[in-house]
Amino acid sequence: MALKNEPKTPHHPAQDALRVLETVARHTTGVTDADLTRETGLGRERLTTLLRMLRREGYVEQIADGAYVTGDALTRLASAHHHEEALRDQLQQTLDRLRDTVGAAVYLSRYVDGEFTVTQYADGPATPAVNEWVDFRSCAHATAAGKSLLGQLDHNGRRDHLSRHKMARLTSRTITSDKLLLSRLESQPPTAPVLDLQEYAVGTVCAAVPITAGSTAGCLALSLPVEHAHRLRQAADTLNRSATQVLLSLAI
Repeated sequence: MALKNEPKTPHHPAQDALRVLETVARHTTGVTDADLTRETGLGRERLTTLLRMLRREGYVEQIADGAYVTGDALTRLASAHHHEEALRDQLQQTLDRLRDTVGAAVYLSRYVDGEFTVTQYADGPATPAVNEWVDFRSCAHATAAGKSLLGQLDHNGRRDHLSRHKMARLTSRTITSDKLLLSRLESQPPTAPVLDLQEYAVGTVCAAVPITAGSTAGCLALSLPVEHAHRLRQAADTLNRSATQVLLSLAI
């Protein structure tokens, strides 16, 4: 399935963070923030924000003289033997923190081999996951995550997906017209989260933001009970700002 000419660039890309990590890794005895500013070309404010996030995630550590060195999380991920397990654990920890930050269940989804798949999620007693009453793989048209993934495909890719998955009406709000859905996907602003307002399940609202890395479409999503719908846009904005953390784990 083809992505659009270029995958949508996340609004908080991981490229800058990776540049910082690569620079820190080259300086095995540590590198100061002044040197990082000079070598990466990043502004001080942007660098400070990235270093704060990288420290929180365990990718870098600050030693006694104030210099930065690589952290334990990066060392674990760099081990080829344990890479897959370490990556999954790191992603899960990040998703758990996002769940607590946004106060909602959060999901990581990918579009692989022509199918929509939820690969990992984080929920809890106070933030229950949506009840998958109909297989997500057949409901991309009705979910925020599915529509976010379809939005990252080219027109032919979307047409191909819809030809293989009937647009069933799941609630009174579900879009069942392929023409209407395609039109909305085309007009979706790249900076705005995709929403599902009880289209998949009565009593649940969702939002999703793209986190495409490489050639595979991906997205980060959240779900809330409808009585918390007033928090949806604010939670979606927080999710969008936090997408770099997830992208970074996927890119390393």
